[in-house]
Amino acid sequence: MKPFIPTSVYGFFNYVLALTMMSSPWLFGFQDAHGAALFLPLYLGWLQLLMAIFSNHQWGIIKVFPVPMHCFIDVVFGFFLLISPFLYGYYIHVFWPQLLMGIVWFSLGMFTQHSPVTDEPHHVFKDGLLNDTADVDEAMTH
Repeated sequence: MKPFIPTSVYGFFNYVLALTMMSSPWLFGFQDAHGAALFLPLYLGWLQLLMAIFSNHQWGIIKVFPVPMHCFIDVVFGFFLLISPFLYGYYIHVFWPQLLMGIVWFSLGMFTQHSPVTDEPHHVFKDGLLNDTADVDEAMTH
């Protein structure tokens, strides 16, 4: 499947997702939860906010973190958030908010343009070999 989410939409939803995750214990009423149920969305929300600020997309402020790497981390952490209620055993108390945010986070990382998961691979060298010094110059610019 081809990625269909533009990086401008992806960048905007990075901030929305980060702020929603950081405030999710109070938004969804599980602020009295203990351990991973409470702290996992807070930590992952801060991580998402930092990645959004440092990402090299239209909404990034500092623009040093490559979008493909950010998308890959989003896929991994989205899957982790999706399974965390079952992994840590707090699915009885908190289930839907983290499941839904995990699906959104996973989907954003998976279906954004330039995602290494669904995008076609980008090769710098012809046939995987370095042919001449022009290839070295081309590789250094990418």
